[in-house]
Amino acid sequence: MRHIQCNITTLAAFITTLAVFIASGTAVQTAPMDTFGDAIVSVVQDVAGYNSWPMIQAFNGKLVIAYSRGSGHTIDEGKRGVFARVSSDGGRTWSTEVCVANDPAVGEVTIGKGLDSNGAMLLWVRRWGKEKGHDLYRTKDGVKFKKIASPVLDPMPMQITDVIHVPGIGIMSLWFAGNYQNGPHSSWGLLTSADNGHTWKQRTVERDLEKTDWPTEQAGVWLEKGRILVVARSEGAGHQFQITSNDSGATWKRTKTNITDVNASTPSLILDPNTGRLWNYYYHRGAKKMKRRIVDAEYIFDHPMEWPEPETLAEGHEKRSYDAGNVNATTFGGQHFLATYTGSENNTSVVVVSVKGE
Repeated sequence: MRHIQCNITTLAAFITTLAVFIASGTAVQTAPMDTFGDAIVSVVQDVAGYNSWPMIQAFNGKLVIAYSRGSGHTIDEGKRGVFARVSSDGGRTWSTEVCVANDPAVGEVTIGKGLDSNGAMLLWVRRWGKEKGHDLYRTKDGVKFKKIASPVLDPMPMQITDVIHVPGIGIMSLWFAGNYQNGPHSSWGLLTSADNGHTWKQRTVERDLEKTDWPTEQAGVWLEKGRILVVARSEGAGHQFQITSNDSGATWKRTKTNITDVNASTPSLILDPNTGRLWNYYYHRGAKKMKRRIVDAEYIFDHPMEWPEPETLAEGHEKRSYDAGNVNATTFGGQHFLATYTGSENNTSVVVVSVKGE
C-alpha cells in the first residue's frame, strides 16, 4: 500500500506540474537563486508543491538528495511525503524521483542524514500528525530505502539531526524537543547506536530550557581525542550556539557565538580532517543570503566568539522568509554541495549550490 500511495502521489505531482507548464509556458521556477564567485546553482526538484527541507549525502561515487513535499509550510498534513533523487555526475543531472515514505495519515519530513559504518546512507524521517514518531531508513543506492528503526523516545523529539561517527560509541545523532513557546518547555540531547542504527539509546543533556536558550537543528563533527564540536540554530536569540564535548559526548558545554547574521538559520558543517578546516554553512532568512564561515576547527573549539566574517555564496528571491532556507551540506570530489529550498508559499524548488571546498 505504501508503494501504491507513493506512485499515485508522484504521478499527481507530475500531472499538476505539467498543467502549470502548459498554462504558463514556464516551469514552476526558472532562476531560483543568484550566485556569487564560483558558486553554481542547479534545480533538483521543481514539481508543483512545497518541495522543502532537503538532506544531501555523498557516498559510493554519487550524490543522493532526499526532500519532503506537501502543499505549504506545514509538517503534519497527510499530503506531505518524502522523496529522493540521485546524481552520478556531480550534481549536474538528477535521476527520476523515487518515493521513500508517504503515509496519508501523517506528514513525513526529512530531518537528518549520514552514513553507517559500512558506508550506506542513513536518513531520519519524522512522522507527524495524530501519530508522532521517527523512522530511520537505510539505502545502498539512493533508490531503494529500507526502514531499519522506529525508536520509542521520551521526550519526543521535534527533530533528530545528522549522524556523527564517534569512536568507541558508534554513531550519534543529536535531538531537540519543545513547542517553540516561551517558558521552560524545551530540551535537547543525544541518541547513540552501537549496531549501525538498528537500536538507539536516548539521553537528555539539558531540560526545562527557555526558548532563547534552546539549541535546535544541531550540526556536529568529530575532532579526535574525544572532542565533538556542534553548532546549532537558536529560536529568537539572534545568534548561533556552539556546543562542545571533550569526552565523546558524556558531558557538554553550550555557549553563544558571534554569528548573529541569522534568523531561524539551520547550520551544516563540513570538516576536512586532513587540514582541520571547518566550514559552517547557513541561510540567513529575511536577508535571503546563503553564507559560509571558514575556520580552523582546533582554534574555534575553545574560541566560540571568534568566528571569522561570512562569505555570501547565493541569494534567493522568496517573498516570505520561511519559504527558503535550511542548508544541508556534503562533500564530494573537492566540491561542497549545499541543499536548500526556495520559492513561494505554495510552490518551492529544491536546489543545490556547489562551491569549491577550499
